[in-house]
Amino acid sequence: MTRSLPRRLALGCSVAVGVALFSRPALAHAGSLAGSLRSVPVPFWLVLLSGGGVVGVSFLFSSFVTDAETLDALARTRLRLALAAGRFRGLLRWAGVPVLVVVVWAGFAGPSVPLVNLAVLVVWVGWWAGFTMLTYLVVDLWPVVNPWRTLAAAVRDALSREPSSLPDRLGSWPSVVGLLVLVWVEVVSPVASDPPALAVAVLAYTAVTVAGAAWFGSAWFDRVDPVSRVFRLYGLLAPIQRSERGLSLSVPGSALVRYPESMREDDAAFVVALLWVTTYDGFVATVAWRGVRESVAAVGVPGWLLSLALAFVGFACFLGVYRLAARLARRTADTYVTARFVAGWFAPALVPIAAGYHLAHFLGYLLGLSSAFAAVVSSPLSPPTTVQLLLLPSWFGAVQLALVVGGHLVAVWVAHTRSFDVFPGRLQPLRSQYPFVAVTVLYTMTSLWVVAQPVSQALT
Repeated sequence: MTRSLPRRLALGCSVAVGVALFSRPALAHAGSLAGSLRSVPVPFWLVLLSGGGVVGVSFLFSSFVTDAETLDALARTRLRLALAAGRFRGLLRWAGVPVLVVVVWAGFAGPSVPLVNLAVLVVWVGWWAGFTMLTYLVVDLWPVVNPWRTLAAAVRDALSREPSSLPDRLGSWPSVVGLLVLVWVEVVSPVASDPPALAVAVLAYTAVTVAGAAWFGSAWFDRVDPVSRVFRLYGLLAPIQRSERGLSLSVPGSALVRYPESMREDDAAFVVALLWVTTYDGFVATVAWRGVRESVAAVGVPGWLLSLALAFVGFACFLGVYRLAARLARRTADTYVTARFVAGWFAPALVPIAAGYHLAHFLGYLLGLSSAFAAVVSSPLSPPTTVQLLLLPSWFGAVQLALVVGGHLVAVWVAHTRSFDVFPGRLQPLRSQYPFVAVTVLYTMTSLWVVAQPVSQALT
């Protein structure tokens, strides 16, 4: 009975994904400003071919590259950057606090229309879209500009107290729960379309984060705060890495390849949660899900409760499939290391998948609203009553598909290179990747299907 449970879970997840993939065109969610954008419908056969086909072929191609020394040298090649970043650190450290204050002020005092409200545009366009892209495409600056870290340090210094220690038994599981809850709140609440509601949410998050970080110190951002953990993972994908020695330039994703150990079970679960929420954010607006929601509402179950259940059940589904892949990889590789070790070792390879989906999902969002963002930011005290939106060309849908596939290709490279660090010979590393390639193909087709759906025509 115990052995059949993972297989049943995988079968159930496959059926759910299959229902979603073959359902009618849907409404994609993107910070509830998606009504200002248009996406290009893509035939399902193209999604299937470009997704599963390209990822599968890329693995076959990479399987010919079995020179572990060459792969290791590519991942470890770094160029030191002679930049005096230290002199700007203090300025950047306090730059986030005024932005936080402005967001709260604009949320309460700014226009009620989200497209011309500074708080809404700064949070969703400037920060969650633009700054997040900067994090995995260039460099992770969040530890420096994080306003909640700065405020917490100031509070702790004012109280002159040493931080308490977090219970070890909690691990990083609070950040997993926090990430799922945050995305669920963004989906079911009006925080992305109602400026006062956004301001209240920011204040509530500020109170919890500053109090927790002031009490527990940096451990709060290392193990509890989901936002900090998301940026930390995305930052490992960036070509520019920060360290005590300064800045260095390397091949994008090299820091993921060089991740020094197998992730703990809770840390690997957070990576899976990051991958899941990028899909969940789009899936909750599909026609298939809307039909389920309406059917359940007919028997008295509220939509918010159903969406909350989906957030946690979907995560459990993704995590179960990934753990099953780790167990199968242990068998195909014929190794003595545990399935838990295998799951933690290959978990960093999931980060490029999440980043690729984020880039595909939000690049059009950022470009389409860039003119509105620039107009409102340039005149925050007297924002325009109307703004112009950038109409994306018809071929942009193909760009989105390419970005999703590109993220998966980087994931294949990361997993392929890491496999040679733990499995001996030439065949064992390749055999260890068979189950993960199958899971990657499934993730690819699911992500591409969500990206291919038309965006909502109304603010929700």
